[in-house]
Order: sequence, then C-alpha cells, then structure tokens
Amino acid sequence: MAILVTGGAGYIGSHTCVELLEADYEVVVVDNYYNSVPEVLNRVEKITGKKLKSYDCDIRDKEGLRKVFSENKIDAVIHFAGLKAVGESTKLPLTYYDNNISGSVVLFEIMNEFNCKKIVFSSSATVYGNNPIPYKEDMPTGDVSSPYGRTKHFIEKILEDVYASDNEWSISLLRYFNPIGAHSSGLIGEDPNGIPNNLMPYISRVAIGKLPQLTVFGGDYDTKDGTCIRDYIHVVDLAKAHLCAVAKIMDSTGCEAYNIGNGVGYSVLDIIHAFEKASGKALNYVIGDRRAGDLPAFYADAAKANTELNWHAELGIDKMCEDTWNFQTKNPDGIK
Repeated sequence: MAILVTGGAGYIGSHTCVELLEADYEVVVVDNYYNSVPEVLNRVEKITGKKLKSYDCDIRDKEGLRKVFSENKIDAVIHFAGLKAVGESTKLPLTYYDNNISGSVVLFEIMNEFNCKKIVFSSSATVYGNNPIPYKEDMPTGDVSSPYGRTKHFIEKILEDVYASDNEWSISLLRYFNPIGAHSSGLIGEDPNGIPNNLMPYISRVAIGKLPQLTVFGGDYDTKDGTCIRDYIHVVDLAKAHLCAVAKIMDSTGCEAYNIGNGVGYSVLDIIHAFEKASGKALNYVIGDRRAGDLPAFYADAAKANTELNWHAELGIDKMCEDTWNFQTKNPDGIK
C-alpha cells in the first residue's frame, strides 16, 4: 500500500517514514521544507535501505496536491504538515489558521476528489484544555489556550463533520503530547530551523555549546517542582503508533480519537536532569517568566490505544535523552 505522509521530512514525519518503509509500505512525502530540509529524506532512505517518493509542495497548493494524487495511487494519508509552536501561535494566529486549517481543508478536498478516504491525523493533547488529568478520549474538547491548539481542535471537528457526511471515511485522530528523542542511528532527530521552540532541541544545543543558556518558562506552577509537567514520549514510539493507526483505518470506517502517551508526567526539571545524566554535562539554565498559552500539567490515559490499536509505549525518559544526545553529537551543526 502507498501512504502519503504530509510533513514527512519533519521530526515526527521522518521517523514515521522510517517505520513505514521498514514495514514494507510505499511512502510518498509532501513537504514544503519550512521547518525541515530535503537531506532528511535521504537519511531515511539510508536507514532503511529503501526508496521513497517526495514532492516539494505546500498543502495549501491544491494543484500541487492534485498532481501528487494523479501520479500515485494513494491508499491512505498520515497528516503531519502544520505549524506547531504554541508561543509563536499566540503572536501569529492568522498565520497558524491559514497554514494549518486552510491547508488541511485543501488536503481533505483532494483526498475526497480521488476517493482516498482513510487518514491518520496528527492531533494534539492540547485539545483537552483544562480538563482534569489524566486526559481521556471521552472528555469534552475545545477549551484551548493557544491558537495552535485551536487549529488542532478545529481540524478534528472538520474531520468529524466529514465522516458524518460520508460514512465511507475512516479517520484516526492521534492526540499526543511532547515527542522527544531520535532514531538510534543518530541520522535523524529533531532539528528545527533557527532557534528551537521546543524544549529538547534547545537543551541539546545548550549542552553542545550552540546556545548559551536555557530559560525554563515558569517556576511557580502548582506542580512538584514549580515547572510544567508533560507526557513526554519517544518519537520512535510515536511513529509506531501511527503505523498501528494505519492498520486500524484500513480495516474499518469511523472517526476515533486515541491518546498516544506514556501516561506518566515529567517536569521540565526532570527532563533537564535526565539529559545531564545522559550527556554527562551540567546544563546552564535559569527560571524565567511563564510562557503564554502553557498549562501547568497534562498527561494521558492511553488505555484505549493500548487496547484498540494494540500500541504500547516502550522507551523511557533515559532512552529519550540518550538518543537525543547521540543525534546532537553526530550532527552538531544540524542536518544540512
């Protein structure tokens, strides 16, 4: 089967491409390389020893997507493409709504045009807002604190409406948290352009001397050490969850949400100390002001994914940090 991966050169997308190729799927990637580089896909092929097809295309480009579907018999889509920085989204809400929501609508229109009605959407646990933790899939969604989170919520609702209008669709909404880590080869990992918005690549660049200091956003939350708590998950575990979801949508119809997480919350300081252990380096960090849009703590109940997708997280916080450091030391200047 051929799987289209939007944003396939990105952090999660590239690791998912590895798992797809190793499971003998044909892989077609669409990416505009806004926050990635084409070399990542060469490394995916090196890791797997297999070829994929790729297109330099923005998901808002309807004619570009139509060309992709015309040239390939796409059986299902895994949709990653989108802007993803919480803080940035509070400053650039229109950019996030245009890219994430408008682009997704164009993608769904082209899928429908080519009778491709199977999709795994890379959503976010931010859709749960201020629900009590641990989050469960039957909780209400939508009380979201950032434009980024609202784009994920709106896209979920769009897909629910698509299924309600046409029950031939098969849709999995994967709600996950903070992916970290890297492929054990050290060939691919989280390598954002410019100054990182996410915690782990920032930590690793401080550790290797590329950035002078880490600022922890807020040390006065009502948590065990005052810093935000998140459900960190190894990116390889997350990639494998997407394959489990693909298997599910190929055999059924419907629109189902699944939490993909460890079910254990780690604080920012937990991550910092685990990384110090993995790297053997003391990290230079300070506690700063809170960041707009951040919640004190969230983590998931992943029992539904364990049961219905037959997926379980296997890699812990030490492995997440070890693999990140391995990637960083092998790619001190990033992937070029």
